[in-house]
Amino acid sequence: MEFLVHISVAMPADMPKQEWEALVAAERDRGLELVASGNIKSIWRIPGGWKNVGIWEAADATELDELLSSLPAYPWITADVTALAIHPLTDASDSDKDRR
Repeated sequence: MEFLVHISVAMPADMPKQEWEALVAAERDRGLELVASGNIKSIWRIPGGWKNVGIWEAADATELDELLSSLPAYPWITADVTALAIHPLTDASDSDKDRR
């Protein structure tokens, strides 16, 4: 199942620099693991802050919640999630390609 996931991160302003740098590195490592496993299919950064939008894949909402909560920055994350379904035009577009 695919999900459109908007993530905003609000880190505490008083977080020590070393802790911040370690968290950013851990977040990148976990993100790369999720990309490699196919759970993050596509992701884009939204300029102007710690925000991104991505297409995530999980068996269901429970698994997606587990994946999101595995992010090191999870305590400071706000995530808006929308479940996605195949649109009929997607199937029509694929059929058109087969006829060419």
